[in-house]
Amino acid sequence: MSEQKETPSTAIADGRRRQFVTRAVIVIAVLGVLYLAWWLLVGRVHEHTDNAYVGGNLVQVTPQVGGTVLAIAADDTDYVEAGQALVRLDPADARLALEQAEADLAREVRNVRNLYASRAAAAAQVNLREAELQRASEDERRRQLVAGSGALAVEEIEHASAAARAAASALAAAREQLAAAEALTEGTTPADHPNVAKAAAHVREAHLAYTRAMLPAPVSGYVAKRSVQVGQRIQPGTPLMAIVPLDGLWVDANFKESQLSRMRIGQPVKLTADIYGSSVDYHGKLLGLGAGTGGVFSLLPAQNATGNWIKVVQRVPVRIALDARELAEHPLRVGLSMQVEVDVGDASGPVLGTVPRADPAYETRAFGAEDKEAEQRIARIIAANLGKGGR
Repeated sequence: MSEQKETPSTAIADGRRRQFVTRAVIVIAVLGVLYLAWWLLVGRVHEHTDNAYVGGNLVQVTPQVGGTVLAIAADDTDYVEAGQALVRLDPADARLALEQAEADLAREVRNVRNLYASRAAAAAQVNLREAELQRASEDERRRQLVAGSGALAVEEIEHASAAARAAASALAAAREQLAAAEALTEGTTPADHPNVAKAAAHVREAHLAYTRAMLPAPVSGYVAKRSVQVGQRIQPGTPLMAIVPLDGLWVDANFKESQLSRMRIGQPVKLTADIYGSSVDYHGKLLGLGAGTGGVFSLLPAQNATGNWIKVVQRVPVRIALDARELAEHPLRVGLSMQVEVDVGDASGPVLGTVPRADPAYETRAFGAEDKEAEQRIARIIAANLGKGGR
């Protein structure tokens, strides 16, 4: 009787078990089909990694001259424009050096003027000595013509000959002096004489040192890592602060070596940032693949030629450009984590770049005006000390 009572319940349990197994198999099959469809349509043409971080330029602000810091015009998180004054050094020593260099240039210009004046005087002296020689030679010739007639004393004829010889010697000496004066000025003008050029170079150097007491921002961006303090004595090359241009960021994604076979330059990339979550998508393109794995360029590269070597999957950095408009709408920061998905469906592009850049990758126009100002200062000093005639 007990077996007959258990039979219906056992049958029900077996039916439920079979029903559960059937449903589980159906669910697994559906999931398998969905995964297969996803892989065929999406997965096999996309490579994904979450080992990706925002990169950018950290432009260091460093002085070209030493000095004491008098003022700091920007602090961390401040936005600055390219060319804006950031740090001002005490210019007293540089100003004194510039004034001394300007005085030296003015003196050299006047000295060179004297050289040209001496050359002109030497040329005039040659003309004078030539006239004296011509007159003395003519007197000697006339006396020699009448020497045979006895009309003139022998002493007078000898005096005329001696005067002609003295005039010739004086002319030779004058010509030597003219040659010496011409050797100091030949092929030059007072404005480009070597002595003036040397003094002008000192003015140029002193002017650059004076203007470099004001440190401009090399690029536009946001200040970070300010370490300089007011009153600090700094030396050339000391890092004072950094400027990060947030409009020129990129993403460095570290893909496994097994994911790189179909990656090509120019492939589209979809990205999300942890700071905004999946609600904000970024779109970019693949710029290039790194020339080596991250470990190769580390301070202490791995040495695998050992007996206990264990293979580790390597990762290669892949540089990804971001859309400028999307970056402006949703700003990122250097070092933020990113989710990266590269569409590798079109593998017709190049693996490596083969064309060099035609223009600089980065440049600044915050420097260079000092040279023009120095040339104007030098030109004014030379013109003021040359005189009206320019000599």
